[in-house]
Amino acid sequence: MFSEMFLQAWDALRRNPTRTLLTMTGIVWGIVAVTLLIAYGDGFRYALVRGFDAFGKSAVVAWPGQTSEQAGGERAGRPVKIENADLDYVKAEATLVKQACLETVKWHSIGYGERMVNTAIRGVAPEYGEIRNEIPSDGRWISGEDFQERRRVIFLGGRVRERLFGGRPAIGETVLVAGMRFTVVGVMDRKLQFSNYFTSDDDSAFIPYTTAGDVWNTRYASVMVFSPVAPRFEKQAEAQVLAAVAKRQHFSPTDKRAFQMFGREEFRPIIDGLTIGLQVLLLFIGGLTLGIGGVGVMNIMLVSVEERVREIGLRKALGARKGQIRLQFLLEALTITLVGGAIGIALAYGISSAIGTLPLMGSLFEDESGKADLPMRVSAGAVLMSTAILFAVGVISGWVPAIRASRLDPCDALRCE
Repeated sequence: MFSEMFLQAWDALRRNPTRTLLTMTGIVWGIVAVTLLIAYGDGFRYALVRGFDAFGKSAVVAWPGQTSEQAGGERAGRPVKIENADLDYVKAEATLVKQACLETVKWHSIGYGERMVNTAIRGVAPEYGEIRNEIPSDGRWISGEDFQERRRVIFLGGRVRERLFGGRPAIGETVLVAGMRFTVVGVMDRKLQFSNYFTSDDDSAFIPYTTAGDVWNTRYASVMVFSPVAPRFEKQAEAQVLAAVAKRQHFSPTDKRAFQMFGREEFRPIIDGLTIGLQVLLLFIGGLTLGIGGVGVMNIMLVSVEERVREIGLRKALGARKGQIRLQFLLEALTITLVGGAIGIALAYGISSAIGTLPLMGSLFEDESGKADLPMRVSAGAVLMSTAILFAVGVISGWVPAIRASRLDPCDALRCE
């Protein structure tokens, strides 16, 4: 019975093809708008998350401060300094810490031939590369052997490589750091990150922490960098690290000013606030656009009811129930919206593929590679959400005309001219 009623609905729509096509056009335009706006919101979130993930998906940076509480007979206001012994305590007692290392930073000149760059030289351990998401585009990252043997090797950030070498290969070349020779073992592509400390990774050069001791005094580290065993344990891991350092340096384990930390999860409220707010706004705008198309469908269906009063009266006289009349007109409205929706989604796929990416933050990073662009991709989630909105619009658009048709009195309907 359902298939027969669907065919009757389709035949009714075919009687006025121009009117049906124009009505369907409003739905097509609305669903294209909804789908593309959802795709834009998804792309914006993807670009934003990628920019924050470049810092390190689960990285926490801790830097020394000064005590603000008295503990163990020690006065408040005592400066805290990070040493290798603190790292040993963290590794031994912080069970929720997956990896940890020290980092020391100094600004020195790097020279190659007649070119020279003054930038941050970071002394780090091999674990640092995984924690901070330092991925080489050519060559390799600092190895355990480099660290143990105090090798004079260097890993260059993207902008440092460009300033020193331009488009020439850098791997295997020798550069001068504070007058000492270092061999370039790896280079990083441009790293487009929204958060950094000291300076961006693009403008940095990395050497083994042990080798940094040959260039400057590394008794006290600049910061400690670590990652929890899982992102959801970040706060607990921070508490364990604070307790371990407090135990060795004899300050209160609740004194957060003594050893301040900032982790990847701190960014989550920023990401959620920006992206969810934008996605809701775009969905609201798209829903309004599709709703206008739904008003057009409702208007045409009401006209159709007025034109088919005698037909409705005849069907009722022959025994058709109110539910069957309602379903008939509801199916006609859904047919218009769903067919128009299918065409609209196909168009949205085509338009998004033609657009590819939209400029977003390339100018902010002075990057023309397109990595900071916003990708326009229609995801399965966007299609499902658009379809759900479309179905709701179709039901609402057809319900009022269907109710009006089902409530017609068959005697009055048959007398209608």
